[in-house]
Amino acid sequence: MFTKEGIYPEMNWFFLIGLLAPVPGWLLSRKFPEKKWIAVINIPVILSGASQIPPARSVNYIMWGIVGIFFNVYIYNKFKGWWVRHTYILSAGLDAEVAFMSVALYFALQNYKIFGPQWVGFDADDHCPLSKCPAAPGIVAAGCPVV
Repeated sequence: MFTKEGIYPEMNWFFLIGLLAPVPGWLLSRKFPEKKWIAVINIPVILSGASQIPPARSVNYIMWGIVGIFFNVYIYNKFKGWWVRHTYILSAGLDAEVAFMSVALYFALQNYKIFGPQWVGFDADDHCPLSKCPAAPGIVAAGCPVV
C-alpha cells in the first residue's frame, strides 16, 4: 500500500515531515527567548487538531478561522474577563448549532433529495466535473480536454 508500487507511496514523506516540522519552532524559540509565543507553537497539536475538523467547504474553514482569531486574539486581549466567562459557552453554542442545523437540514432538505444550489454550474458535491479527466499529456478521454 505504501511501497513504490502501491497507491499511496507519497504518504511516506509525511513521516519525515512530521519529524522535521517542530524543529523550526524549536530553533526560533532558542534564538528569540524573549518571544514567549514562539515556545507555545506545537506543530503536532496543530496538525492533529486540524485532523478533527469535519470535511467541509472552504467557506467553513475561513469562517472558523475568522471567528477563532477574533475571539481568541481580539476579545482575549481587550475583554479578558468576558472571554474567561463566555468563551466556553460560545464554543458549546457554536458546536450545538452545527449539530442542530445538520439534523434540521437533513429533515428539511436532504430527506426530500434537495442537496443545495449548484454554484458556478458544479454539482453540490464540491468537485469539479473535470476532476475525473486524466492529467497526463496526450491521453484522450471522452468529454475531457487534451492536455
